[in-house]
Amino acid sequence: MDQTPLIEIGLPISLMIIMAGMGLTLTLGHFREVLLAPRALIVGTAAQILLIPAIAFAVIEIMGLPPLIAVGLIVVAACPGGTTSNVFTFLAKGNVALSILLTVIASLITIVTLPLFTNMALDLYTTMDADAPLRLPVLRTVVTLAVIVILPVAAGMALRARRPALAASAERFVGAFGMLVLALLIVAIVYQTRDDILSLLAQAGPAAAILNIAGITIGLASGYLSGIALRDALTIAIEVGIKNGTLGLLVALTLLDSPEIAIPSAVYGVLMFGFGALLVAWGRRRVSPVPESGVAP
Repeated sequence: MDQTPLIEIGLPISLMIIMAGMGLTLTLGHFREVLLAPRALIVGTAAQILLIPAIAFAVIEIMGLPPLIAVGLIVVAACPGGTTSNVFTFLAKGNVALSILLTVIASLITIVTLPLFTNMALDLYTTMDADAPLRLPVLRTVVTLAVIVILPVAAGMALRARRPALAASAERFVGAFGMLVLALLIVAIVYQTRDDILSLLAQAGPAAAILNIAGITIGLASGYLSGIALRDALTIAIEVGIKNGTLGLLVALTLLDSPEIAIPSAVYGVLMFGFGALLVAWGRRRVSPVPESGVAP
Protein backbone atom coordinates (compact mmCIF):
# COMPACT_ATOMS: atom_id res chain seq x y z
CA MET A 1 0.00 0.00 0.00
CA ASP A 2 1.37 3.44 -0.87
CA GLN A 3 2.18 5.45 2.23
CA THR A 4 0.27 8.62 1.42
CA PRO A 5 0.65 11.60 3.76
CA LEU A 6 -2.81 10.80 5.18
CA ILE A 7 -1.54 7.42 6.38
CA GLU A 8 2.14 8.03 7.10
CA ILE A 9 1.84 11.37 8.89
CA GLY A 10 -1.83 12.18 9.32
CA LEU A 11 -2.87 8.94 11.03
CA PRO A 12 -0.34 9.04 13.91
CA ILE A 13 -0.93 12.75 14.49
CA SER A 14 -4.70 12.29 14.40
CA LEU A 15 -4.53 9.43 16.87
CA MET A 16 -2.37 11.54 19.20
CA ILE A 17 -4.99 14.29 19.10
CA ILE A 18 -7.71 11.75 19.89
CA MET A 19 -5.73 10.36 22.84
CA ALA A 20 -5.08 13.88 24.10
CA GLY A 21 -8.84 14.37 24.01
CA MET A 22 -9.18 11.38 26.29
CA GLY A 23 -6.74 13.02 28.69
CA LEU A 24 -8.91 16.15 28.68
CA THR A 25 -11.67 14.11 30.34
CA LEU A 26 -9.45 12.77 33.12
CA THR A 27 -8.60 14.01 36.59
CA LEU A 28 -6.83 12.28 39.44
CA GLY A 29 -10.22 12.20 41.14
CA HIS A 30 -11.52 9.81 38.48
CA PHE A 31 -8.79 7.33 39.38
CA ARG A 32 -9.43 7.68 43.10
CA GLU A 33 -13.21 7.22 42.84
CA VAL A 34 -13.11 4.06 40.77
CA LEU A 35 -10.13 2.53 42.55
CA LEU A 36 -12.09 2.63 45.80
CA ALA A 37 -14.31 -0.08 44.28
CA PRO A 38 -12.00 -1.85 41.78
CA ARG A 39 -14.06 -4.96 40.98
CA ALA A 40 -15.64 -3.51 37.84
CA LEU A 41 -12.27 -2.16 36.71
CA ILE A 42 -10.61 -5.56 37.09
CA VAL A 43 -13.46 -7.41 35.34
CA GLY A 44 -13.61 -4.93 32.46
CA THR A 45 -9.85 -4.92 31.93
CA ALA A 46 -9.66 -8.72 31.88
CA ALA A 47 -12.53 -8.87 29.37
CA GLN A 48 -10.81 -6.37 27.06
CA ILE A 49 -7.27 -7.69 27.29
CA LEU A 50 -7.77 -11.46 27.45
CA LEU A 51 -11.30 -12.64 26.67
CA ILE A 52 -11.94 -10.80 23.41
CA PRO A 53 -8.64 -11.84 21.73
CA ALA A 54 -9.41 -15.42 22.80
CA ILE A 55 -12.87 -15.14 21.22
CA ALA A 56 -11.30 -13.75 18.05
CA PHE A 57 -8.94 -16.74 17.75
CA ALA A 58 -11.94 -19.05 18.19
CA VAL A 59 -13.94 -17.21 15.51
CA ILE A 60 -11.01 -17.53 13.09
CA GLU A 61 -10.78 -21.30 13.63
CA ILE A 62 -14.52 -21.85 13.35
CA MET A 63 -14.98 -19.68 10.25
CA GLY A 64 -11.71 -20.59 8.54
CA LEU A 65 -10.85 -16.98 7.69
CA PRO A 66 -8.17 -16.12 5.09
CA PRO A 67 -4.75 -15.36 6.65
CA LEU A 68 -4.70 -11.56 6.34
CA ILE A 69 -8.33 -11.18 7.41
CA ALA A 70 -7.58 -13.44 10.38
CA VAL A 71 -4.64 -11.28 11.44
CA GLY A 72 -6.77 -8.16 11.03
CA LEU A 73 -9.46 -9.61 13.29
CA ILE A 74 -6.86 -10.24 16.00
CA VAL A 75 -5.55 -6.69 15.61
CA VAL A 76 -8.95 -5.12 16.23
CA ALA A 77 -9.73 -7.60 19.03
CA ALA A 78 -6.50 -6.65 20.78
CA CYS A 79 -7.27 -2.93 20.57
CA PRO A 80 -8.63 -1.17 23.66
CA GLY A 81 -11.73 0.98 23.77
CA GLY A 82 -11.44 4.55 22.58
CA THR A 83 -12.94 7.96 23.14
CA THR A 84 -16.02 6.78 21.23
CA SER A 85 -16.75 4.24 23.96
CA ASN A 86 -16.69 7.05 26.52
CA VAL A 87 -19.25 8.99 24.49
CA PHE A 88 -21.54 5.97 24.14
CA THR A 89 -21.25 5.31 27.88
CA PHE A 90 -22.37 8.84 28.65
CA LEU A 91 -25.31 8.59 26.26
CA ALA A 92 -26.35 5.21 27.72
CA LYS A 93 -26.26 6.55 31.32
CA GLY A 94 -23.30 4.35 32.14
CA ASN A 95 -20.43 4.97 34.54
CA VAL A 96 -18.34 7.50 32.62
CA ALA A 97 -15.49 7.55 35.15
CA LEU A 98 -15.20 3.77 34.92
CA SER A 99 -15.33 3.92 31.12
CA ILE A 100 -12.51 6.45 30.96
CA LEU A 101 -10.34 4.46 33.33
CA LEU A 102 -10.98 1.22 31.46
CA THR A 103 -10.00 2.95 28.22
CA VAL A 104 -6.81 4.43 29.65
CA ILE A 105 -5.65 1.32 31.50
CA ALA A 106 -6.41 -0.96 28.55
CA SER A 107 -4.62 1.47 26.23
CA LEU A 108 -1.52 1.30 28.41
CA ILE A 109 -1.59 -2.50 28.65
CA THR A 110 -2.19 -3.01 24.94
CA ILE A 111 1.00 -1.14 24.17
CA VAL A 112 2.57 -4.52 25.00
CA THR A 113 -0.22 -7.05 24.37
CA LEU A 114 -1.30 -5.76 20.94
CA PRO A 115 2.05 -6.53 19.22
CA LEU A 116 2.26 -9.85 21.07
CA PHE A 117 -1.19 -11.02 19.96
CA THR A 118 -0.62 -9.71 16.44
CA ASN A 119 2.65 -11.56 16.03
CA MET A 120 1.02 -14.69 17.44
CA ALA A 121 -1.61 -14.39 14.70
CA LEU A 122 1.05 -13.74 12.04
CA ASP A 123 2.93 -16.85 13.15
CA LEU A 124 -0.22 -18.97 13.13
CA TYR A 125 -1.88 -17.77 9.94
CA THR A 126 0.71 -16.34 7.55
CA THR A 127 3.80 -18.53 7.90
CA MET A 128 2.53 -20.78 5.12
CA ASP A 129 1.54 -17.84 2.91
CA ALA A 130 4.47 -16.83 0.70
CA ASP A 131 2.74 -13.60 -0.25
CA ALA A 132 2.49 -12.42 3.35
CA PRO A 133 5.87 -12.77 5.13
CA LEU A 134 4.81 -10.21 7.72
CA ARG A 135 6.17 -9.47 11.16
CA LEU A 136 5.22 -6.71 13.55
CA PRO A 137 8.37 -5.28 15.20
CA VAL A 138 7.62 -5.48 18.92
CA LEU A 139 10.04 -2.83 20.18
CA ARG A 140 9.14 -0.35 17.45
CA THR A 141 5.45 -0.97 18.05
CA VAL A 142 5.76 -0.56 21.82
CA VAL A 143 7.66 2.71 21.41
CA THR A 144 5.25 3.99 18.74
CA LEU A 145 2.16 3.20 20.81
CA ALA A 146 3.74 4.61 23.96
CA VAL A 147 4.43 7.93 22.21
CA ILE A 148 0.97 8.02 20.66
CA VAL A 149 -0.92 6.98 23.81
CA ILE A 150 0.90 7.95 27.01
CA LEU A 151 2.28 11.38 26.16
CA PRO A 152 -0.95 12.81 24.66
CA VAL A 153 -3.08 11.49 27.55
CA ALA A 154 -0.69 13.07 30.05
CA ALA A 155 -0.71 16.33 28.09
CA GLY A 156 -4.52 16.35 28.04
CA MET A 157 -4.70 15.78 31.79
CA ALA A 158 -2.21 18.57 32.40
CA LEU A 159 -4.22 20.98 30.25
CA ARG A 160 -7.43 20.11 32.07
CA ALA A 161 -5.75 20.68 35.44
CA ARG A 162 -4.43 24.11 34.42
CA ARG A 163 -7.11 25.36 31.99
CA PRO A 164 -10.37 23.49 32.67
CA ALA A 165 -12.54 25.82 30.56
CA LEU A 166 -10.27 25.45 27.53
CA ALA A 167 -10.12 21.68 28.07
CA ALA A 168 -13.93 21.45 28.11
CA SER A 169 -14.18 23.30 24.80
CA ALA A 170 -11.43 21.24 23.17
CA GLU A 171 -12.97 17.97 24.39
CA ARG A 172 -16.06 18.47 22.23
CA PHE A 173 -13.92 19.17 19.18
CA VAL A 174 -11.73 16.10 19.68
CA GLY A 175 -14.70 13.71 19.80
CA ALA A 176 -15.99 14.92 16.44
CA PHE A 177 -12.47 14.94 15.02
CA GLY A 178 -11.96 11.30 15.99
CA MET A 179 -15.09 10.17 14.16
CA LEU A 180 -14.10 12.21 11.09
CA VAL A 181 -10.64 10.61 10.99
CA LEU A 182 -12.13 7.13 11.23
CA ALA A 183 -14.55 7.89 8.40
CA LEU A 184 -11.76 9.24 6.15
CA LEU A 185 -9.59 6.21 6.83
CA ILE A 186 -12.40 3.83 5.96
CA VAL A 187 -12.91 5.65 2.66
CA ALA A 188 -9.16 5.45 1.96
CA ILE A 189 -9.09 1.71 2.67
CA VAL A 190 -12.09 1.06 0.44
CA TYR A 191 -10.32 2.93 -2.37
CA GLN A 192 -7.01 1.11 -1.86
CA THR A 193 -8.72 -2.31 -1.93
CA ARG A 194 -11.39 -1.41 -4.51
CA ASP A 195 -10.58 -4.36 -6.79
CA ASP A 196 -11.20 -6.91 -4.02
CA ILE A 197 -13.39 -4.91 -1.62
CA LEU A 198 -16.57 -6.97 -2.04
CA SER A 199 -14.75 -10.23 -1.39
CA LEU A 200 -12.89 -8.78 1.59
CA LEU A 201 -16.09 -7.37 3.09
CA ALA A 202 -17.84 -10.70 2.64
CA GLN A 203 -14.98 -12.41 4.47
CA ALA A 204 -14.51 -9.85 7.24
CA GLY A 205 -18.09 -8.63 7.81
CA PRO A 206 -19.64 -11.66 9.54
CA ALA A 207 -16.53 -12.24 11.66
CA ALA A 208 -16.44 -8.59 12.75
CA ALA A 209 -20.14 -8.67 13.61
CA ILE A 210 -19.74 -11.86 15.65
CA LEU A 211 -16.77 -10.37 17.50
CA ASN A 212 -18.72 -7.18 18.23
CA ILE A 213 -21.74 -9.07 19.55
CA ALA A 214 -19.47 -11.38 21.57
CA GLY A 215 -17.74 -8.40 23.14
CA ILE A 216 -21.01 -6.83 24.21
CA THR A 217 -22.34 -10.15 25.51
CA ILE A 218 -19.17 -10.91 27.45
CA GLY A 219 -19.21 -7.42 28.93
CA LEU A 220 -22.77 -7.75 30.19
CA ALA A 221 -22.34 -11.35 31.33
CA SER A 222 -19.10 -10.72 33.21
CA GLY A 223 -20.71 -7.76 34.90
CA TYR A 224 -23.73 -9.74 36.03
CA LEU A 225 -21.67 -12.76 37.12
CA SER A 226 -19.31 -10.62 39.19
CA GLY A 227 -22.23 -9.02 41.00
CA ILE A 228 -21.54 -5.40 40.04
CA ALA A 229 -24.18 -2.73 39.41
CA LEU A 230 -26.11 -2.71 36.14
CA ARG A 231 -24.58 0.66 35.22
CA ASP A 232 -21.09 -0.80 35.55
CA ALA A 233 -22.01 -3.96 33.61
CA LEU A 234 -23.39 -1.80 30.81
CA THR A 235 -20.22 0.28 30.85
CA ILE A 236 -18.04 -2.82 30.52
CA ALA A 237 -20.19 -4.06 27.63
CA ILE A 238 -19.75 -0.75 25.79
CA GLU A 239 -16.05 -0.60 26.56
CA VAL A 240 -15.43 -4.14 25.30
CA GLY A 241 -17.68 -3.77 22.25
CA ILE A 242 -16.69 -0.25 21.11
CA LYS A 243 -13.06 -0.53 20.01
CA ASN A 244 -10.43 2.05 19.12
CA GLY A 245 -10.66 1.25 15.41
CA THR A 246 -8.26 4.06 14.56
CA LEU A 247 -5.52 2.32 16.55
CA GLY A 248 -6.18 -0.91 14.67
CA LEU A 249 -5.88 0.97 11.39
CA LEU A 250 -2.60 2.51 12.56
CA VAL A 251 -1.12 -0.93 13.20
CA ALA A 252 -2.40 -2.38 9.93
CA LEU A 253 -1.60 0.54 7.64
CA THR A 254 1.61 1.99 9.05
CA LEU A 255 3.32 -0.82 10.96
CA LEU A 256 2.22 -3.75 8.76
CA ASP A 257 1.55 -1.73 5.57
CA SER A 258 -1.42 -3.92 4.63
CA PRO A 259 -4.85 -2.61 3.61
CA GLU A 260 -6.15 -6.19 3.69
CA ILE A 261 -5.27 -6.53 7.37
CA ALA A 262 -6.97 -3.17 7.93
CA ILE A 263 -10.31 -4.39 6.55
CA PRO A 264 -11.59 -5.98 9.81
CA SER A 265 -10.81 -2.79 11.75
CA ALA A 266 -12.62 -0.71 9.14
CA VAL A 267 -15.66 -3.00 9.07
CA TYR A 268 -15.73 -3.23 12.85
CA GLY A 269 -15.47 0.55 13.05
CA VAL A 270 -18.69 0.86 11.07
CA LEU A 271 -20.63 -1.93 12.77
CA MET A 272 -19.84 -0.81 16.30
CA PHE A 273 -21.83 2.41 15.85
CA GLY A 274 -24.98 0.39 15.16
CA PHE A 275 -24.46 -1.93 18.11
CA GLY A 276 -23.49 1.03 20.27
CA ALA A 277 -26.74 2.78 19.41
CA LEU A 278 -28.68 -0.30 20.53
CA LEU A 279 -26.80 -0.30 23.84
CA VAL A 280 -27.58 3.37 24.32
CA ALA A 281 -31.29 2.75 23.76
CA TRP A 282 -31.26 -0.22 26.15
CA GLY A 283 -29.26 1.62 28.80
CA ARG A 284 -31.50 4.67 28.78
CA ARG A 285 -34.49 2.42 29.47
CA ARG A 286 -32.91 0.22 32.12
CA VAL A 287 -30.38 2.32 34.03
CA SER A 288 -31.38 4.75 36.77
CA PRO A 289 -30.25 8.40 36.51
CA VAL A 290 -26.52 8.88 36.97
CA PRO A 291 -25.45 10.22 40.37
CA GLU A 292 -23.74 13.60 40.32
CA SER A 293 -20.34 12.09 41.00
CA GLY A 294 -20.70 10.00 37.83
CA VAL A 295 -19.84 6.84 39.77
CA ALA A 296 -22.22 3.96 40.24
CA PRO A 297 -23.42 3.46 43.78
